[in-house]
Amino acid sequence: MQTIGVKPPSSGPQQSRGKDLLPLAAGAAVAVGGVGAVLALIDVDAPLRGPFTLFFLLAAPAAAIGAALRGLEPAGRVLASSAGAVAVNLLVAQAMLAMHSWSVEGGIVAVAVLSFLMFLLVLVRRLRGRTARRRAS
Repeated sequence: MQTIGVKPPSSGPQQSRGKDLLPLAAGAAVAVGGVGAVLALIDVDAPLRGPFTLFFLLAAPAAAIGAALRGLEPAGRVLASSAGAVAVNLLVAQAMLAMHSWSVEGGIVAVAVLSFLMFLLVLVRRLRGRTARRRAS
């Protein structure tokens, strides 16, 4: 009886280019989001202030939530992190309105702090997992 095997796809030039561009795209996204947050915080009247700030408000929490959902399939991860980003923004806005302390700058800072804390939580969790594996072996 003959076993039929499936050969893994070879990493051709097309796959290599896609993997090389991913860090570049991530860096560009961080730069656009950072510029949007800074433009909104220093209240510069620029035409790209609105779109860049909106990109920051959606991308920062989505990236943090996406990092936490590393085990999901890519499509589910994108969907869950996008929905989570919208939920984070809505909860920040609702909390600030309930406390009568709404401001654009405050909302941007609150979303940035929550996103940073989510990233930090993921980083701590991954580092603890590594040290626990090292102790066991």
